[in-house]
Amino acid sequence: MAGRPREFDRNEALRKARDLFWLSGYEGTSMADLVAGLGIASARIYAAFGSKEALFREAIELYETDEGGFADRVLAGTKDIRSTLEEMFMTAIALYTPGQRGCMVVSAATNCSPDNAALGQWLSEHRRARTQSIIDRLSEAKNAGELAEHVDTDALGDCCATMLHGLSVQARDGISASRLKASVVTFLSMFDLLGGVDKFSKGFRR
Repeated sequence: MAGRPREFDRNEALRKARDLFWLSGYEGTSMADLVAGLGIASARIYAAFGSKEALFREAIELYETDEGGFADRVLAGTKDIRSTLEEMFMTAIALYTPGQRGCMVVSAATNCSPDNAALGQWLSEHRRARTQSIIDRLSEAKNAGELAEHVDTDALGDCCATMLHGLSVQARDGISASRLKASVVTFLSMFDLLGGVDKFSKGFRR
């Protein structure tokens, strides 16, 4: 008579699934990969999480609450806007470069088959929300006098989001952390010329 299946830690299984999806993406991670990586049968995965898609969505939520939530935490801080952007980019590099992981939200389901188009759209909405959060923080900084009046915060926010998401792509391509940091320094130099705190709001300098 077969014994009862061994109990498993659902949270630990979710973390393992997140790491698999983070590395190989949604479509690149098969149920066989999940069974092997989680160490439990597919029937138990379905029983615990409902479906592969539901597991992926939950894994994304875990990522955004944990490691991937760094941008929200930085943007909610009290540093001046230039220091905030620098911290956000440098924290991203520290997260993205080990193992060439990049950002899970950027890379896990960028190009999906028609059957999974809804997932791609869902992650696109997450990326647009990140862009808007950066724009909102820049707008706060402008209202506080940290940015010059001529600065277009929508355009600058789009540039910052492009930089942030680009760091993810570059990290996935194996570009070193040192090179990515150098690109951030260059970006911030252009930020200063555009109307950042160093040039227009000396009182906010560190």
